[in-house]
Amino acid sequence: MNEQRFHTPGLHGLEIVVPAGDVAVETIDGDESFVVVDGDEKLVEQTTVELRGDKLVVDFHGKRSLLGITIAVGDFSMGGGRLHVQARVPHDVKVRLATASADMALRGRFASLETKTASGDLVVAGEIAGDVVVKTVSGDVRLDPVGGELRVQSVSGDLRVRSVSGSLVAKSVSGDLRVESIRAGHAELTSISGDIEIGIAAGSNVDVDANTVSGDLSSDVPLASVPGESDGGPTVVVRGKTVSGDFRVLRAATPEAAPAAAG
Repeated sequence: MNEQRFHTPGLHGLEIVVPAGDVAVETIDGDESFVVVDGDEKLVEQTTVELRGDKLVVDFHGKRSLLGITIAVGDFSMGGGRLHVQARVPHDVKVRLATASADMALRGRFASLETKTASGDLVVAGEIAGDVVVKTVSGDVRLDPVGGELRVQSVSGDLRVRSVSGSLVAKSVSGDLRVESIRAGHAELTSISGDIEIGIAAGSNVDVDANTVSGDLSSDVPLASVPGESDGGPTVVVRGKTVSGDFRVLRAATPEAAPAAAG
């Protein structure tokens, strides 16, 4: 086990690059950061934890080229080697995570988030103020409010997002896409096999161009004949396509009701 503690006033970022296992990140009050790396002894020995300027880095030095992203998954899965990384850092940091096969759980307040994984679920409980980029080959994605732009690429797995304040691009080869609320900007959603559901915030209009090869199209929200014209509110421009699945536009729940609906 490797346990580290750092004095990190003004910490700007957290970067974790590990092969397989699980990653847990929590933001806390104060200027201290804590990291625990546990698991397979050989993998722990090949993992460094260090402060590089204003960025805290947990970096595996075995065979990999991460954040690239190339990972020799077989090197780790055959031997059953896994790493368990726990990080507690001050609020509002930028987070970058890269793994071959690991579940990732984040809780707290974050400035931005970028994740890349070949296999594993991502769950974020808390607010991300800025942009989010997620790339996964196999795994479900659950996100609380995203304050900036959201871009997701998933080959196999479902996406569920509480709300997005900026533009949205989500592409899935096999999986459902559900966005509970978006207020303005552009939303581009594509699913080869899976349903798409997008909620339009109260007071916002919608301009939709969507089609499905095999599935139903429906909208519970009146469509704007001219973007931004109806009711004087902002307009969400939605572009979507499903090869096999339904596409539905609906009115988002009010902020007070949203937490209960997300359970």
